[in-house]
Amino acid sequence: MTTNPTSTTPLPTARAGRREWTALGVLMLPLLLVSMDVSVLYFAIPAISADLEPSGTQQLWIFDIYAFVLAGLLMTMGSLGDRMGRRRLLLIGATAFGAASLVAAYANSAETLIAARAVLGIGGATLMPSTMAMVRTMFTDPAQRAKAIGMWSGVMTGGIALGSVLSGVLVQYFWWGSVFLVNLPAMALLLVLGPVLLPESKNPEPGRFDWVSVPLSMAAVLPVIYGLKEIASQGWHAGHVVSIAVGLVFAACFVHRQRTAASPMISPELFRGRGFAPAVVLNLVSSFAMMGSAFFTTQYLQSVLGKSAMEAALWALLPSVPIGLAAPLAAALVQKGVERAYVVTAGFLVAAAGYGMLALAGTDSMWLVLAACGVLASGIVMVISQMTDLALGTAPAERAGSASSLLETGAEFGGALGMAVLGSIGTAIYRHDIPASAPDAARETLGGALALAEKVPGLAVVAREAFTSGMQGAAIAGAVLLAGAAVAAAVTLRGVRVREQAEAEIAA
Repeated sequence: MTTNPTSTTPLPTARAGRREWTALGVLMLPLLLVSMDVSVLYFAIPAISADLEPSGTQQLWIFDIYAFVLAGLLMTMGSLGDRMGRRRLLLIGATAFGAASLVAAYANSAETLIAARAVLGIGGATLMPSTMAMVRTMFTDPAQRAKAIGMWSGVMTGGIALGSVLSGVLVQYFWWGSVFLVNLPAMALLLVLGPVLLPESKNPEPGRFDWVSVPLSMAAVLPVIYGLKEIASQGWHAGHVVSIAVGLVFAACFVHRQRTAASPMISPELFRGRGFAPAVVLNLVSSFAMMGSAFFTTQYLQSVLGKSAMEAALWALLPSVPIGLAAPLAAALVQKGVERAYVVTAGFLVAAAGYGMLALAGTDSMWLVLAACGVLASGIVMVISQMTDLALGTAPAERAGSASSLLETGAEFGGALGMAVLGSIGTAIYRHDIPASAPDAARETLGGALALAEKVPGLAVVAREAFTSGMQGAAIAGAVLLAGAAVAAAVTLRGVRVREQAEAEIAA
């Protein structure tokens, strides 16, 4: 690949060759593991609870601390990678991720496991924006980059689904620590091959690192993510709303800091590219839709259809099959001259159709629900791959890490918001449909109702029907939102070009 001898950033005219595509395969390793770690504890928690005997609060932190730390540090690590070098940060993060995985696997107390999961979150925060930014710098040809990002999106989406199944298999045949040990060979391979295959890239004139923005960014992200997650699991309470409000206040302070600092963590220049802000917002909506549906479908398979956790996870892999075709299809359409706005609009409409199918599901509609999940996920992956390509393509290459971190942070917000909003809609309908005479635990959740089913005849049937009605209502809301997003995409993305295309048109 051709590079400027005075800079570590590739020239915009370079085309990737075999070396870059091989390097992309290496980058897929940390991406797959980071996405898998989001769901890898789904089946390991019971075994961990039996072995380490954590308190209820400790068990929640074992599960959630990884996502909280990851979300809170994404912007910091993206900006840091732009300054110190993305490959260097990637290798440092891989080392931390591997070491923390080893500690987590052999943790002998809940406190040790929580600390190890926190370090895993730190490592994950370095790996995700670094891998995306390196795709931007290695693949400067728009068509090649679109293909690479399509593969990137597919691996990331598939990793989340694979993580839960892998944890179930490992816990069944080994011990719970094995879900962490699987990280070690991949990280070791990355540390060996990374320095050989991955080119270094960074901002040649980064300015001073804005340390004040680090706590501001975490104070903006963490309270909002925490509040949204708690609303999704426990409902609307004053403390959760206050948490979100506090985060929004710090978010306003963070934005003001970025506008006024001499060397901001997130440069306002990123938003001068016409397509960058729409890409971040539409990517957030995509995550909203994806995680909002997952809130219902996972419970539907287990609690409504009565599948075991392992059976539910295996069936949930089935909708992943068409996902692998969605991103390449979207990239191929754009490369053949179909305007990106139309492709993204089509992706949102396909996803809305998936929600429409979900709204038709009854209490015994496994195949319809699985098909709906496949249609929904395919449409969302079409959008995510295109929005990732657009965000990176409109951002300056020297700020690819910051651009990647903003995109990922928005996705974290979107996922938490989707579970909170759609989950609240479904819960409200569920409680409305449950008879007032039912026990309080049964009126709260489907799980509570099923736990009392033997004592209250007919309660299980009523609760399953109420939950399904809630899922239908949330699906209708999701379909309406995605239809609106389709209109927004058609309007805001019309005529938008990535940086290389715009420069070529100006030169012509």
